[in-house]
Amino acid sequence: MDPVTQVALGASVGGVVLGRRLGRKSLLIGAALGTLPDLDALIDYGDAVASVTEHRGFSHSLFVLTGLGSLLALLTRQLRAARAIPLWHWWCFYVLCLVTHPLLDALTTYGTQLWWPLDLRPTAYPIVFIIDPLYTLPLLIGLAVALITGNGRHGPGWGLALASAYLVFAFGTRLWVEHRLEPVLAEHNLQDAPRLVQPTPFNTLLWRATVIDGDAHHEILVGLLDGTTSPLLETYTRGAELEPLALESARGQRLAWFAGPFLRYEVRELDGHETLVATDLRLGFPGFHPFAFTLATHEDEVWRPVAKSMQLASPDQADGDRRVALGRLVQRIRRPEPPLCTSDFVTGQWVVERAEAC
Repeated sequence: MDPVTQVALGASVGGVVLGRRLGRKSLLIGAALGTLPDLDALIDYGDAVASVTEHRGFSHSLFVLTGLGSLLALLTRQLRAARAIPLWHWWCFYVLCLVTHPLLDALTTYGTQLWWPLDLRPTAYPIVFIIDPLYTLPLLIGLAVALITGNGRHGPGWGLALASAYLVFAFGTRLWVEHRLEPVLAEHNLQDAPRLVQPTPFNTLLWRATVIDGDAHHEILVGLLDGTTSPLLETYTRGAELEPLALESARGQRLAWFAGPFLRYEVRELDGHETLVATDLRLGFPGFHPFAFTLATHEDEVWRPVAKSMQLASPDQADGDRRVALGRLVQRIRRPEPPLCTSDFVTGQWVVERAEAC
């Protein structure tokens, strides 16, 4: 999630655990702990693929954070002023303020390496977008009440309860969306195909499903307010014929570990050379995928891994195009007609089949 949300979550958890004993101090310490795991973003790994796939790694590990929280609790108890509070309470304070950060991150699309250093793919069960005001606002309001009144517990407690209730709502909505998808997937014989279901930007009323089928990937939008309108399925190519070439490099293998099958491959002309580029289809929205990485260049009739991978700029869309896309998303949330077609925002070379309604 975004930094503001993580600060608010850490402060709220801190207030709930020790707000009665520490007052406003519990909020300030909790806020610092809540943002601590994201300091790994300051580490320069010297390579774009390494930087994006190592983020939310060791600093988000439940093992590491539980150990750090335990150490902080033991050290705090050595302070004379802290001995009036039981060790168990300090342990809950530090550990919960720290581990709630990666647990919330795991509910977004990007995923989190909760079990580092075990060689497991990032954990992700997206039910909220990386920025969702309806989750963050209750936390901020609860903290404002606590700062004004000096009661560090009640305001954050109510804020955390409302934010958690919103997550329960989002979880139930995702289950409903998956149920709505089943007839569409069955119609196209895609029941067993890898799929990713996630909310569209800033809301949990309109959801996007990405389904991988060999060289094709399909996009489907499902809205909570769609009524009986059947979801539309649009089909794109993802350049799967280039996948073996990408997997010849360590960076390509790392991206495949990170994103699974949700990658698109293409050859772009960069600096006078044909360059193999992989785009993460999970993040962003069709036509606005921000994570694309160089993997290899074609020189002297041979493909060679790049010495240093670069993250390419977002697709060449004007700010006006982005505003138009967001405006159409808002309209699509309210009603399914006229249909919002994701292919409206995608370069024609990728579109294989537009829905008839488009």
